[in-house]
Amino acid sequence: MKSIHLIDQLTIFTRYPKPGQTKTRLIGALGKDGAAALQKELTEKTVQEIDQLVQTTTYEPVIYFEGGGLAAMQSWLGQDRQYKPQGTGDLGEKLKRAFGDAFNAGAQRVVTIGCDCPGLSKEHINRAFDALYFNELVLGPATDGGYYLIGIKRPLDELFENIPWGSDRVFETTFSLAQQLGLSTEILEELHDVDRPEDLKHLDHNTSP
Repeated sequence: MKSIHLIDQLTIFTRYPKPGQTKTRLIGALGKDGAAALQKELTEKTVQEIDQLVQTTTYEPVIYFEGGGLAAMQSWLGQDRQYKPQGTGDLGEKLKRAFGDAFNAGAQRVVTIGCDCPGLSKEHINRAFDALYFNELVLGPATDGGYYLIGIKRPLDELFENIPWGSDRVFETTFSLAQQLGLSTEILEELHDVDRPEDLKHLDHNTSP
């Protein structure tokens, strides 16, 4: 049993790659199986980066999943990981719940990432945790107007309420809220998400649909 200690939690949001239920905006371009295969590859690439990262840091990764169930996730990504279901509600409610879980467990810094961004690297994650030593919020903006990373060091439920999820105004609205709340914020470099057919050109040569 682990002794009580302050935690730096790295939360990973992903979805089980079942054809027809993931990357749905790419089904027209890739087909159901192709879209699911891309979801699988992007998640595995992200998890591989994290596996390398935790060898040299004290970050504690937790995978928040949707679809598939615990047994399917363990069969896919391995038994020796922490998994939690995302639960009900919109993305804001899921993020709020995940951050709440982390802080209730004793986390001092929490960074949450998605698995849609092939350019996300260990360096981005390290920089995000470092930023939280000096800032209350860190955001990684995506070129589609969303964000690929968000990190905070105390509960800030307001950042996840009344956000136009799925639109090109998610980052803009969140940053505006942060300014209204007077939060010191660091912005990471902008990266490409791969969610729509026009995003496929941003896949690197090591990731293919």
